[in-house]
Amino acid sequence: MENVDVEKEAISGRQGILRNKYYLYLTEFFAGMSVMAVELGASRLLAPYFSSSQIVWTIIIGTIMIAMALGNIWGGRSADKNPNPDRLYVRMIIAAVWIAAIPVLGKFVIIGISAALVFAISSNFLIWAAFLACMVIFVFPLFLLGTVTPSLVKYTVDSLDDSGKTVGSLNAFNTIGSIIGTFVPTFVTIPAVGTSITFLIFAGILLLLALVYFVSTRGKKKPCVIGGILFLICCVTGASGSFAFWEKNLLYEGESIYNYLQVKETEDSVILSTNVLFGVQSIMKKDGGATGMYYDYAMAAPMMSGKADGSLLVLGMGTGTYAKQCEYYYHPASIEGVEIDQKITDLAGEYFELPESIEVTTYDGRSYLAAVQETYDVIMVDAYQDITIPFQMSSVEFFTLVREHLNENGVMVVNMNMHSNTEGNINEYLADTIAAVFDYVYTVDVAGTTNRELFATQNPEALSLFEAGRSMVEEPELQEMLRRVSEGLVPYEKGNYLLTDDKAPVELLGMQVIDDLIQRELVYYKDLFKREGIQGLLQE
Repeated sequence: MENVDVEKEAISGRQGILRNKYYLYLTEFFAGMSVMAVELGASRLLAPYFSSSQIVWTIIIGTIMIAMALGNIWGGRSADKNPNPDRLYVRMIIAAVWIAAIPVLGKFVIIGISAALVFAISSNFLIWAAFLACMVIFVFPLFLLGTVTPSLVKYTVDSLDDSGKTVGSLNAFNTIGSIIGTFVPTFVTIPAVGTSITFLIFAGILLLLALVYFVSTRGKKKPCVIGGILFLICCVTGASGSFAFWEKNLLYEGESIYNYLQVKETEDSVILSTNVLFGVQSIMKKDGGATGMYYDYAMAAPMMSGKADGSLLVLGMGTGTYAKQCEYYYHPASIEGVEIDQKITDLAGEYFELPESIEVTTYDGRSYLAAVQETYDVIMVDAYQDITIPFQMSSVEFFTLVREHLNENGVMVVNMNMHSNTEGNINEYLADTIAAVFDYVYTVDVAGTTNRELFATQNPEALSLFEAGRSMVEEPELQEMLRRVSEGLVPYEKGNYLLTDDKAPVELLGMQVIDDLIQRELVYYKDLFKREGIQGLLQE
């Protein structure tokens, strides 16, 4: 009992503000809020480099749980050994400064880790790079925040008689803060001011809590001054940072509820990229011509349906590349698009000249099909969540729903963005799944890319309709598009791979293909590194 009395005297004698338990509850509340805000910010920080797939989310959640668990253990032991609350609030200052520095330094850490690993490992590159980036960037500050709860228990429990009530109240405030910290970044701060300022906002809250404590107790000034100066530096240098800091010709860079968004201009094109800083999600050629990409190959679908001027639905509208091409060449009776991200639709009108006559609904593609009764001559499936088709739009159940919304002789065309010859790859799964729903399936590889277009129909005469329609085309550019498709089109032989609503590991399959692509692309640079070292690599 004597030791307990000494501890209580150390706590209450110098730190008068801690006599007010509501301040301690407030500390617990904002600590819980900040942990969740950092977790959500972590997903947005990593998304432009590693995607925001379920795999990346698993890595984020796992590393943060590790940090919190270690913080709980160490914080409890530290509070038992030295109950001085100054130590807790100094840790909060350090955590606040670290979190504020993430927008400034985080992207360079990610690039550095990726550059180091790309030559060191030969498999699971994205998984290892994302994991190590999370460990380096997020574990330490969240470890420090993990010490908050056990430390506050030490300061708030006066006796065993009310210990359960007090600990329960602390956990309740932490949980409520976590709930608010989940919704506010997603629906308010990230869409409104971006990921960088979101980090700064919650870092500022933690810093303010610590400053109030030290000012009220007339305690240590040095941590407050140093922390305040470093925080201000981070605010100045990190508030307007670009994820793609090496790009000089961006027309737009921003974030929505769903995506990191980047619009880039080249000499002949305007390009939309989402989340992974590379790849083309949508493109507009400045001369209005063909893209030379998979959109051109998909132009065969209206011909296969026998109604080039029929009705068209695009699931995964993006900025409307495919819809605009169909409107230009075929003048269909109607074009509808479904795009889950309203911000992308806004960019389509601002930068990609999407005609107002093309109706776009902001909705999930599968949910849209389930809600409407209309049928179409062509349905284009081009919905992607970063690197893969969303699992709910890759299953037997989904493709059955698509078939039910096709007119007689209607055609579904699917863009498969990661062509691979490896046994059991994601495209093989998708094609086999589609072939389980449609009687006639054809594929064509898109020259010079990793894309493969798939056409599916119930009509045995689809190829004959295509060839007949192609022979009557007079537009030279469209003739050339369709010729490439005709020369590469092959019937697909159904296999035994199947994706269902219950089991569709599309993200893991996608990661495997990307890993293979990365390793193939890096063969040249690895050989160069072996021959000439880092100097030769930098010169190249």
